[in-house]
Amino acid sequence: MSTVLKVKDLCKTYITNKRQNNVLKNVCFSIEEGEMVAVMGPSGSGKSTLLYSVSGMDKPTAGEVILGDKDIAALSDNELSEVRLKYMGFIFQQMHMLKNLTIADNIVLPAYKLTNDKAKRKEIDAYCNELMRKLDISDIAGNDITEVSGGQLQRACICRSMINNPKILFADEPTGALNKSASDDVMKQLAKINDEGTSIMLVTHDMKVAAKCSRILYIVDGNINGEITLGKLSDGDTKERERKVSNWLYEMGW
Repeated sequence: MSTVLKVKDLCKTYITNKRQNNVLKNVCFSIEEGEMVAVMGPSGSGKSTLLYSVSGMDKPTAGEVILGDKDIAALSDNELSEVRLKYMGFIFQQMHMLKNLTIADNIVLPAYKLTNDKAKRKEIDAYCNELMRKLDISDIAGNDITEVSGGQLQRACICRSMINNPKILFADEPTGALNKSASDDVMKQLAKINDEGTSIMLVTHDMKVAAKCSRILYIVDGNINGEITLGKLSDGDTKERERKVSNWLYEMGW
């Protein structure tokens, strides 16, 4: 199993009213190919800051973030934009999509930005159709974003995140705005994508969501204080995994 992402001595400091706030403090971890890793911790612990720093959405103050053979922490803004477009996928709690485009047009947009070739764009359209079929939203391809449910829109966001075949997918509370049924459905789709080989790093406050991941990192005050390895989710072991995670979180002070 190869390492997809390696984070070494990552720091993030904000200066507010001349006061220094060290949000991340020498964080180290790695994500292997095919892993789905959850990040948990109390409010204000640095979960989202960690996700944004390792995904190139925000510049770390110090440290290394190695994706493949590139230290993305050392790249320029333009270089970072290209890396995010080609090698990363993103899913957010708030489902950002362009209102003037259909669901399908929103999905293909990141891939269209990489080429003007008509033949390649036809291939992109075909792949979009395949992704929408896999996530059971083919019937809303021509809909506006206001004409679909929250669960359908989040599944469309997953399709968009996968359109460029990323090495790793980052998700910030991907089920936070959904009801239980839609949340379970989205996690099922993420598990499918993960089973097909895409690595995933997600931030969540939901223990049941984290229990579906292969590993959980627990962050407190900008430091990773512990981790638990659960392995791949299999049929029938959900309750046992949730019990194990619940007990571990209690030990962590959750």
